[in-house]
Amino acid sequence: MSELYPTGSPDSDPRRRLAAALRPLITMAVSAELSDEAVLEATREVEATTERLAAVAGPRRPRRHPDLEGAVQEFFPTSPIIGMASPLAPPVRVEIVDGAEGGPRELRAEAWFDDQYEGPPTCVHGGVIAETFDELLGAANIVAGRPAMTGTLTVRYRKPTPLHTTIRIEARTVGREGRKVTAWGGMYHGDVLTAEAEGIFIELAPERFIAVAMGNVDDSDPALREFVRTEAARRDAASDVHLTGLPATDRPEDR
Repeated sequence: MSELYPTGSPDSDPRRRLAAALRPLITMAVSAELSDEAVLEATREVEATTERLAAVAGPRRPRRHPDLEGAVQEFFPTSPIIGMASPLAPPVRVEIVDGAEGGPRELRAEAWFDDQYEGPPTCVHGGVIAETFDELLGAANIVAGRPAMTGTLTVRYRKPTPLHTTIRIEARTVGREGRKVTAWGGMYHGDVLTAEAEGIFIELAPERFIAVAMGNVDDSDPALREFVRTEAARRDAASDVHLTGLPATDRPEDR
């Protein structure tokens, strides 16, 4: 994989460093042989740290929109799949490559799934595989210039995908018909295809994305509501923001 941190080491970002420190803790909590005494001591320390952070924590930080000129790894920094600032993410490490025969740009990724992602013994959980495809197919649409929301995702589990080894993933946009964008992804252990997915995504105008977000914002979070309004104004979409949620023309039943 190419350099994933064009602006510096992940250690330069405190949230990435925190996420990196928490991941092995999560793995050990799930699978390590530990004495009750060691677990209780660690629990007290974690509880104390949580209390200290809670005492100084402000309101929820609004998410920023993906920078299409930046590295794809930075599209969703707190994502549970590729987010380097999320302790829930493996994280899947992803990069952009040129499409075949002059086609749209595609994604290549590598993942190492540890014990917290286990489904059948020694294998990656099928739900984890599905959410990984959902994220990467969606990101592939973004880099191909066709951002869209997931409509359907079909996953075919060809063979068990093992834990504790490098898993290679490909994702690309393969077609478009009206507002429907089709994408494909494959997951490989070595040269063996262990799973593949096809997704149908629905293109929404930027103001519709804002409308969805506004409909989901709690009235008790004025900072987040103001952020959404600011984004709507920035996109000249303020008149299309509906506090009740998605406009009728873009509801799933109308697709």
